[in-house]
Amino acid sequence: MVFKRLLGSLGVGGPTVDTVLDPGAARPGGTLSGRVRLAGGTSDHDVEHVVLELVARVETGNGEHGDGEGVVVFGRHTVGGAFRLAAGEETSLPFALTLPWETPATELYGRPLGIVLGVRTELAVAGARDKGDLDPLAVAPLPAQEAVLEALGGLGFGFRSADLQYGRIGGTGQRLPFHQEIELTPPPRYAHQVDEIELTFLAVPGALEVVLEADKRGGPFADGRGGHDALSRFTVPHEGPAGPHDWSALVDGWIQELVEHRASYGFHAVYGHESGVGAAVLAGAAGIAGGMVATEVVDEVGDFSEGDSDDGEG
Repeated sequence: MVFKRLLGSLGVGGPTVDTVLDPGAARPGGTLSGRVRLAGGTSDHDVEHVVLELVARVETGNGEHGDGEGVVVFGRHTVGGAFRLAAGEETSLPFALTLPWETPATELYGRPLGIVLGVRTELAVAGARDKGDLDPLAVAPLPAQEAVLEALGGLGFGFRSADLQYGRIGGTGQRLPFHQEIELTPPPRYAHQVDEIELTFLAVPGALEVVLEADKRGGPFADGRGGHDALSRFTVPHEGPAGPHDWSALVDGWIQELVEHRASYGFHAVYGHESGVGAAVLAGAAGIAGGMVATEVVDEVGDFSEGDSDDGEG
């Protein structure tokens, strides 16, 4: 969907902006390209800059003061500025920007995960600044992320939900101020040990950090506070496991280690389990993707721009 609106702060007869993203889903660490189309109003205007912001809707509740949602800017790129836009003139500004490696996936094999990302266009003209409507941003997972999810699906884990949580995970190399959590239901093999597995991907140029959290409410290690979580992290090159191992065996080992550490340490978090691996063996397009139920999202991505502050954080 392409949004186009009269810039309210510039008044009737002001310029209009129309940002068009190139078709297809982008990938974390990849290039997002498109064009910003400008049309002059009834008089000449001096354009100071045209900026694109990457924005995300995130969960901001901390469990103590209630849950909420907010909008966070996680990228800001200038695509043009300091030129005169004549009355009635039409011009187009091409752009190609690099997405952060930690950009969350919004879909898996074309099926929405319920994650809302957008590209917001800001046009500053002669001292007046207006943030235009949002274009929805579609992001597909990296091949290694798909392979991990497919391996989990092959092991019997089911997709429950996905969201973005504001805050950082301690002991990791996380860079963005939020992270994606993919909640998975366990197969019968692990159902008596954990109620849920939460999965977070933290990608960097050379590797993928996988954070797994085992949640057991009211389990044998509960102390009256409703149960506790155990957390482990693993690192794998984008190319995947080497030697006789495949993704399924690798991920199954991660799950077993997570569950064993949870049983050994109870509610204490476990950090720093590194797995060194090498060449790729990708799983087939089945598993979790086949059983995924799309989460209802806002009807228009532009809706979540309402009420957000100029600094981009709600």
